[in-house]
Amino acid sequence: MLTRQGAIATAVSVTLVVAGRLFGIFELFVVGAGGAALVIGAVAITGLTRLRLDVSRQVRPGRIHAGEPATVTLLATNGGRRRTPVIQLRDAVGPGRTASVVLSPLAPGEHITAAYSLPGERRGRIGVGPLEVRISDPFGLAALSAPAAPVVELIVWPAVERVMAPSPALGRDHDLGAPVELSATGDEFYALRPYADGDDLRRVHWRASAKRDDLVVRQDERPGRGQATIVLDTRTGVYGGDTFERAVSAAASVAMACARSGLLLRLVTTAGHDSATTNPVAGFDPVEPILDHLAVVAPRDVGHLASVVATMERAGRDQGARVVVVTGDGRAGELGEASTPTANSASVTLVVFTSGVGGAEPPPTNRSVVVVDESISFGSAWSRSNTAPAPGVRV
Repeated sequence: MLTRQGAIATAVSVTLVVAGRLFGIFELFVVGAGGAALVIGAVAITGLTRLRLDVSRQVRPGRIHAGEPATVTLLATNGGRRRTPVIQLRDAVGPGRTASVVLSPLAPGEHITAAYSLPGERRGRIGVGPLEVRISDPFGLAALSAPAAPVVELIVWPAVERVMAPSPALGRDHDLGAPVELSATGDEFYALRPYADGDDLRRVHWRASAKRDDLVVRQDERPGRGQATIVLDTRTGVYGGDTFERAVSAAASVAMACARSGLLLRLVTTAGHDSATTNPVAGFDPVEPILDHLAVVAPRDVGHLASVVATMERAGRDQGARVVVVTGDGRAGELGEASTPTANSASVTLVVFTSGVGGAEPPPTNRSVVVVDESISFGSAWSRSNTAPAPGVRV
């Protein structure tokens, strides 16, 4: 395959040959013929080159936060019997970008490692590859490419700030009516559940059964772990400027803080996404699927914030889940609806991003409200909210 230089050399050579014949200038004819012969020789040499090159690629880490780099490591081994020419490895990195690494000639059985840094400039998914092996003649007139490794994906999570996790809320025991603080650790206690066929009658809790007029049995369980639900408003028109990106970053920051504190996580968006409560198991980081979604979430003009907040508040009230709502000030009327508490309003915190400095003030409410404008970072505003004495305080 001719390179750009090869195509230019071919065009010039043909022009010189034709001009030499038309005008009877022998020198032009000779130069043109020599150039054509050089191109033909380059194509022949490149086409006859046989490579047996094994190339592997690793992207570490496979998930990064925006602003952090990932390292792409390439391992090439000459599996042939001859020394290789100079080799170029080319990796497509996202749309319209290419990373290139040049390898020196390898002896039979020799291997070499090369690496390049891949910056995660913005959240999203970056396709790395396919990786191509490219060889060319010494003059760069002809080149031959072959695939060497498939496409892999690098996930760029939103940038995060290190913040405190929301404080645990009070849940309520359906059977005894007593509030129970739910946290990440605790002693074992008796829980009550409906009687099922096959249950040992000795485990029936008769007093609670009499109150409910239905059989319930005792079950030894560890106490419920503290829970946090993050509601992200993804509707178009809610945010101005870059405030949507800041809101996504804030949601990711709270999710990371909850994960560090051992809280069970749930992410809900007004577009209908619901991660449900994620139960961590050995070797699994429960925050990963939430951050994976936040890496690609985009504004969509669907959903109603107030209804989502009311649903999550009802679901979280008895489970002791702290609900953190991240939204903008672009729709003041609907924000007012979301600011109206139903019950147990202390379990809901509103994080409102405003455009400019000193943006529109959220409507009055006795919920905890964190207002974040362009003059302050989310981390600073959130830190102030954690020292607020009571709900209804704007920080």
